[in-house]
Amino acid sequence: MSARFVHLRVHTEYSLVDGLIRVPELVKAVRAAGMPAVAVTDQSNLFGMVKFYRAALAAGVKPVVGVDLWLENPADRAQPHRLVLLCQDARGYRNLTEIISRSYVEGQVGGLATVQRRWLEDASEGLIALSGGAAGDVGHALAAGREEEAGRLLEDWLRLFPNRFYLEVERTGRDGEEDSLQATVGLALAQGVPVVATNDVRFIAPEDFEAHEARVCIHEGRTLDDPHRVRRYSAQQYLRSAAEMQVLFADLPEALENSVEIARRCNLELALGKTSLPAFPVPPGEGEQEYFARQAHEGLERRLAALFPEERERAAHRPAYDARMQEELGVIARMGFAGYFLIVADFIRWARENDIPVGPGRGSGAGSLVAYCLGITDLDPLAYDLLFERFLNPERVSMPDFDVDFCMEGRDRVIEYVAERYGRERVSQIITHGSMAAKAVVRDVGRVLGYPYGFCDRIAKLIPFDLKMTLDKALEEEEELRRRYAQEEDVRALIDLAKKLEGLARNAGKHAGGVVIAPSVLTDFTPLYCEQGSSAIVTQLDKDDVEAMGLVKFDFLGLRTLTIIDWAVKTVNARRAAQGEAPIDISRIPIDDRPTFDLIKRAATTAVFQLESRGMKDLVRRLQPDCFEDIIALVALFRPGPLQSGMVEDFIARKHGKARVEYPHPDLVPILKPTYGVILYQEQVMQIAQVLAGYTLGGADLLRRAMGKKKAEEMAKQRAVFLEGARARGVAGETAAYIFDLMEKFAGYGFNKSHSAAYALVAYQTAWLKARYPAAFMAATLSADMDRTDKVVGLIDECRRMGLAVLPPEVNGCEYRFTVADDRTVRYGLGAIKGVGQAAVEGIVAERVAHGPYRDLTDFCGRSDLKRLNRRTLEALIRAGAMDGLGPNRASLTASLPRALQEAARAGEASAAGQTDLFGGAGGEGPAAAAEVMLEVPEWPEDQRLQGEKETLGLYLTGHPIERYAEELGQFVSGRIADLAPGQGGTVLVGGLCTEVRTINSRRGRMAVATLDDRSGRLDLVVYSDLFAQCREVLGPDRVLVAEGELTLDERTGGASLIATRVQDLDQARALYGKRLLIQLDAGPSSEGILAGLAPVLRPFQEGPTPVYIEYRRPDASARLRLGEEWRVSPTEKLLRRLGELAGPDRVRIEY
Repeated sequence: MSARFVHLRVHTEYSLVDGLIRVPELVKAVRAAGMPAVAVTDQSNLFGMVKFYRAALAAGVKPVVGVDLWLENPADRAQPHRLVLLCQDARGYRNLTEIISRSYVEGQVGGLATVQRRWLEDASEGLIALSGGAAGDVGHALAAGREEEAGRLLEDWLRLFPNRFYLEVERTGRDGEEDSLQATVGLALAQGVPVVATNDVRFIAPEDFEAHEARVCIHEGRTLDDPHRVRRYSAQQYLRSAAEMQVLFADLPEALENSVEIARRCNLELALGKTSLPAFPVPPGEGEQEYFARQAHEGLERRLAALFPEERERAAHRPAYDARMQEELGVIARMGFAGYFLIVADFIRWARENDIPVGPGRGSGAGSLVAYCLGITDLDPLAYDLLFERFLNPERVSMPDFDVDFCMEGRDRVIEYVAERYGRERVSQIITHGSMAAKAVVRDVGRVLGYPYGFCDRIAKLIPFDLKMTLDKALEEEEELRRRYAQEEDVRALIDLAKKLEGLARNAGKHAGGVVIAPSVLTDFTPLYCEQGSSAIVTQLDKDDVEAMGLVKFDFLGLRTLTIIDWAVKTVNARRAAQGEAPIDISRIPIDDRPTFDLIKRAATTAVFQLESRGMKDLVRRLQPDCFEDIIALVALFRPGPLQSGMVEDFIARKHGKARVEYPHPDLVPILKPTYGVILYQEQVMQIAQVLAGYTLGGADLLRRAMGKKKAEEMAKQRAVFLEGARARGVAGETAAYIFDLMEKFAGYGFNKSHSAAYALVAYQTAWLKARYPAAFMAATLSADMDRTDKVVGLIDECRRMGLAVLPPEVNGCEYRFTVADDRTVRYGLGAIKGVGQAAVEGIVAERVAHGPYRDLTDFCGRSDLKRLNRRTLEALIRAGAMDGLGPNRASLTASLPRALQEAARAGEASAAGQTDLFGGAGGEGPAAAAEVMLEVPEWPEDQRLQGEKETLGLYLTGHPIERYAEELGQFVSGRIADLAPGQGGTVLVGGLCTEVRTINSRRGRMAVATLDDRSGRLDLVVYSDLFAQCREVLGPDRVLVAEGELTLDERTGGASLIATRVQDLDQARALYGKRLLIQLDAGPSSEGILAGLAPVLRPFQEGPTPVYIEYRRPDASARLRLGEEWRVSPTEKLLRRLGELAGPDRVRIEY
């Protein structure tokens, strides 16, 4: 290594607390600087190790793996020292992973993962240590003038790291650094210890310093200009060149030479890509492969008996299943994956035995008969032409990958079982790294710059909501953001700084379902990580990197739909048991149920798995699926490729006989008949290659992969093989070439049929439940989404569309979850009330079950655990209507609540003192005391009552705000939404409550689709970009809107849409369409007072368009008087309310 300097202390973005460097940028800069090696020493972790190792090798740079550690300071544990450890070899790597893991599991102090010196006694082999410079324990002692202590510490380090300990020196312009360097060099000379220079790098270039400071402030929750902020970094901590370091350390050339020597001594080689499978514990005396084969064959017998109950039919089908079984077992044995299959089958078996629902399969694994027979999947692959080679290709050795769906509620129990079975030191979940996304980084940077929250929030809201959104993309798409960026200096400064931080790793999290099982202790492969005080340990390497290190990843995925199916089936079976009927088994329902397909064909698929989105409903309406194969096709077709390529239209036209079903060759009819001659699935591409050109299915899978990657050289080879194989089978060259081109075209769109079939089965099961047991299914679906108010609102609407009654919440009748009252009635779940927690509801229900219904508010408070049920929770229950049965009205209940709580507290004290009766009497006094507590006051106005429901339930349950405006709107709109017919011609005027606004990026700019609801029906309001720019301020949920435009039939949804030409709120509509504001006065003394108060009320609303009339009425006559032109007003809601308070609400109206 003939270099002059190597950076041995570098923090990347994965340090999280600091570091601005992205790994690809680091490697690129090191190579450009001509340095042969570089070390990454992130703070207390190896998060980025594999990415760095791969990138460095690919660039021809030697990677040095290390960590910058916190070392416990016995004198002050809150102020630990620094220590840098670098790996020399595999032994050093294992020692380092153990040290780092212990620092998180055992050594966290104040959020810092700290290493204790004694841990290094048996774990220093294979590691080179750098002292940590001024921040190390030796440097700290020298700075304090304690030379003897520094010498003792150094001697101990030399004992722990013989010939592998270096005193570190730096010159980065920070306070005290030069004094520390001189003292360190003096000690080194006295003790004969080598020194090494580092630059403690945090960013690539000096101009990145401000962005790095911003990153540090984001982590620390401070602002850049905070005078109390500790400045730990300097602008000199960039990736200096070797020439710059030579100038800087001209007086210490050996410190640079030692950096190169250390890099030369570090020769860790990671065996990436070499899989290490864990062993499955088989019974004594039986080999793993033998046990595996026996389990598979026994499973096959069970499956065949269920599929073909008749012996003759079973005998006829057995040869195909036996042949497939032998073929698969042979491939699995040759690849050495028997243990993997057994492990997966084992935890799935345990889940089922412990009443944890498991999905029927996911991904290509559903194509394996062995998996089906072991119970890993629940779909017969032979019945649907699912191919094993799509999952495990005998001609391309790669790890199998079963993604397993579990019920959300039970998944963690399965993971716990695996940890217990294989040992906690071998099982772990996997880390994820959250990044600084566009919206969030704008808010973060704005905060550290000290900008007002409102300013930052407005800028962030201009960034479109899209998981893949970037700031550059937002500037392209959002005109207002682009304008402000160009014109406002603060906006430009904010965005420019945010761009430098965008995408950086920000925090560590836990993968939703990834679990690794190691063949030995995990630290042989990866260090571990956990938050302080948490027992949730995860690998420090992410899912891709743990697999690269050889660990096998198992995906334990939580699928909410399985929870819904489980709850619904249990509800149904409980009711059937009460009626003496046999339970249903969701895995054995008929796959050709007519009511189920009728429901699907109507696109009544809200809450049906995979079939509930707007776009999918449109596809369902057009396709009209009438068999299970059509549902499989739906899952495969609803993707951008098929939708944009014309494949979907062709498929639909062929199904309905509007286009001719053609097959490019007679031999392909059995393969393509289920999809009407269209190549839809990847498996079909493989079968065509097998049948037409003599490919093995393994070779056909390689062809499919090549087509997907579109590599010209590989495709040319495959074309030649295909054409030759086809020619040998008597297929004309022109036909073979045409079919190959067809395959190549559709391979880019083709979907994995195994995955489609497995998810189609779950979709069918949910549709069957909705069709056959609608109340139980909707109750389960509502319960699963209780914490998402927007979903609950939509599902309640769906219940109404289905003709199901939804009973309001009631403390004397409801449970935590939504339940079923009868076949057509759903009871509201108390857990869906905002501000009411699960523990509180469970306490309410348990007390009610144990001691009977609650009599009144006082009884409820006296019997409740007021530690769980605070006043705010009780108010939420009242406003939601859940306590309507405990008092005369909600206003009275709210007014009486303080007295009821006091009475409950008094009774509790009396009980503690030995009095047994709640009200101090022997009986009969309870109701009287309750009556004394209850304050009867008038009920709230309807709008207040409904607003309380909206705020606690997310929807209006006992009424609708639009009702108070229905008569007024009826005077000038074209009609109720339900009565409007698309295509009637001309412009229509509609009014309704806006329930939802969706913004969309179109070619012409930002547009919106709003939903209007007038209680008779709903209507989509399409607002194109030009109009949207004008009316975006009035478009918002819970506002009464009036829209003018052309009514059209939305072919995608089957409903009506209004292409808007004008959108106004109700105040604006009153001003435009109202002819006069009429105030009625009756003759008598009161009218004089009203007239006297009229001018002050009208004056703030003058200069509007609407004239004001007074209608003066006597028993024998009436007259209308128009006020002068100067009294024209803006007829706003506020004015109408004030006039109503003055003259009476029924005496004020607008005439249209």
